[in-house]
Amino acid sequence: MKEPRVAIVGATGMVGQEMRKVVEQRDFPLESLKLLASERSRGQSFDFRGETIDVEVLDEGSFNDVNIALFSAGASISKKFAPIAAGAGAVVIDNSSAFRMDPAVPLVVPEVNAGEARKHIGIIANPNCSTIQLVVVLDPLHREFTIRRVVISTYQSVSGTGKEAVEELRQQIRDIEEGRRVAVDVYPHQIAYNVLPHIDVFLDNDYTKEEMKMVDETRKIMGEPDLPVTATAVRVPVFVGHSESVNIQFAKPVEPAEAREVLSAAPGVEIIDDPAKNLYPLATDCEGKDPSYVGRIRKDDSAENALNLWIVSDNLRKGAALNAVQIAELLLG
Repeated sequence: MKEPRVAIVGATGMVGQEMRKVVEQRDFPLESLKLLASERSRGQSFDFRGETIDVEVLDEGSFNDVNIALFSAGASISKKFAPIAAGAGAVVIDNSSAFRMDPAVPLVVPEVNAGEARKHIGIIANPNCSTIQLVVVLDPLHREFTIRRVVISTYQSVSGTGKEAVEELRQQIRDIEEGRRVAVDVYPHQIAYNVLPHIDVFLDNDYTKEEMKMVDETRKIMGEPDLPVTATAVRVPVFVGHSESVNIQFAKPVEPAEAREVLSAAPGVEIIDDPAKNLYPLATDCEGKDPSYVGRIRKDDSAENALNLWIVSDNLRKGAALNAVQIAELLLG
């Protein structure tokens, strides 16, 4: 596929706008770019490579001249329009949860399982943001040392919910500082100066849907359907950047220095790990950057063959837009 015609669905949302930026920044080869969104976005336009592109309203005929469709508009839109796009001949790279666990749909992180992308039958799923930054770290360690169990606690920014959540945090901060009553709309509780152990809906097993996404998607991407994984997903009052505390138990003893050596050569991973100089990954430093940053690599003295790690990444970029564009690059060979 050379010089494809590309569409971004949900082009006015936070991830859609980041997709457009990433396509331009990476000099992705394309013949044309189409920006698609709902009726609410009619009249908007964006700059791309020195030109102004008007946003078009998404409908069933939007994909008749499209080769690659990057979807970032939510599961309900993907369920309706992704099959239409694929039926029109486009390859869909979908950022929603709609198809991730479909056995017929590859779930791809290029640094981990790039070969799966070639197995598509019209749709490729982009994993959950918190899963992507995790597996680029887990996979090289698993290949070298064999992982037996993973325990994750996430600290996820409000941009993972969308523009409304970002504005709600900003407004709540202003209201608190100026002595006004705090309005709660996007989240079930105030997010400003607070921590919510609740992302997405609760399931019958008392885990949230976000937590089970991490469990199920990690297993699928790494090709380890029985890998013991457990997660607690927490929303924190940070605008951009997801952080994760990860405990990994291996089949054999692993020294922190050995883990650092493996990760230093891993694609998509950068180590910031010098606690004596207060150097470790921070959400405030990862915004707009590509890697999963890893630090605080240390032994877990309470468990056999275990290490603790701290992982931080820009959830809008590698956690969504960049990963999708990297998948599109795989299609170009």
